Amino acid sequence: MIALASLRERFFTKEADTALYDRPLIAVILGLLAFGWVMIASASMPEATRLTGDPFYIIYKESTFVVGAVVLAIITLQTPIAVWARFNGYLLLAALFLLLAVLVVGHNVNGATRWFRLGPINVQAAEPAKLFLFAYLSGYLVRRHQEVRENFVGFIKPLGVFFLMALMLLAQPDLGTVVVMLVTTLGLLFLAGARVWQFIAMIVMGVAALVLLVITEPYRMKRVTGFLDPWADPFGTGYQLTQSLMAFGRGGLTGQGLGNSILKMEYLPEAHTDFIMAIVAEELGFVAVLAVMAVIFWIVLRALKIGRHAMANERFFEGFFAYSIAIWVAFQTAVNLGVAAGAFPTKGLTMPLISYGGSSLWIMTIALMVLVRIDHESRLAQTHARGGRS
Repeated sequence: MIALASLRERFFTKEADTALYDRPLIAVILGLLAFGWVMIASASMPEATRLTGDPFYIIYKESTFVVGAVVLAIITLQTPIAVWARFNGYLLLAALFLLLAVLVVGHNVNGATRWFRLGPINVQAAEPAKLFLFAYLSGYLVRRHQEVRENFVGFIKPLGVFFLMALMLLAQPDLGTVVVMLVTTLGLLFLAGARVWQFIAMIVMGVAALVLLVITEPYRMKRVTGFLDPWADPFGTGYQLTQSLMAFGRGGLTGQGLGNSILKMEYLPEAHTDFIMAIVAEELGFVAVLAVMAVIFWIVLRALKIGRHAMANERFFEGFFAYSIAIWVAFQTAVNLGVAAGAFPTKGLTMPLISYGGSSLWIMTIALMVLVRIDHESRLAQTHARGGRS
């Protein structure tokens, strides 16, 4: 009885009614989770049958990932942002430890050592490392805001941290995560007021380093040449992209119907992971692709609004953290869809909340729930301020 009374007091008081969690944002996040589950179920059956003889094997695993994501969402919603702010330095150390440990005891898949093997699932070290780095950068920009704006040393320090993490990521190798981290780091520094010439100089250096990494690694160079003209070698370096483009072409405006993809029948590699949007395009059409883009664009705009509101109320850590999540989600979505549509060279980045994979799903869910929590605390602060004035 006491517990029921406590719940009623918490959720049905006037204060709680005026400071609810952002229901539309939560509904959109859960909607993307559900949509991803359906599309993975459709795209993964041929692959699951080939691997295990059970067409539902992959979707069973994805179901456990979704349940885990919901549990993590609940925990994150109950975690004050002050905890993230207080322990952001320790989170950075945890990120560095994970990236180092995976090189020592990690599980090798397709020539890359990026995963910890935990029973039947693989956990990718780079996923929590991204979130932890952005939490650290948010704290750093609060502590050193003036230094970043006026001093080159203040600008270069967080880039030194990024460089250290990039070296460990490239040793896996995982260039995609390095690019995501670099873009988000530079975006945060720009929003923090870094001088334009410093920002431009780092972009030039970043592009030069990226070009160098590509031309010095034969398999990356093959991806670029295959991207520039995939039809020149449609059964070799251009195979994955040509199959993806055919999926987009078959789908047309409204698609072939859910479950009616042909390209997922062992023609398109990674159909349920990195190239899930090609299957969405083939089965549900260009309309569905636009709908997914619109939904994620709305999430990004909402994140930017939450960040701007936090900054306006002098909640600077929350503001920078929200901005970093917005940049991260926007860039990763653009790259994933761009790769599937042939706009970018092939790169292993997942579509947020839609692609198969436990690590990416869990970490992205936590990141988006952090947004909800930031917004919730802002509403609570406004409610208390109004109560104080009255």
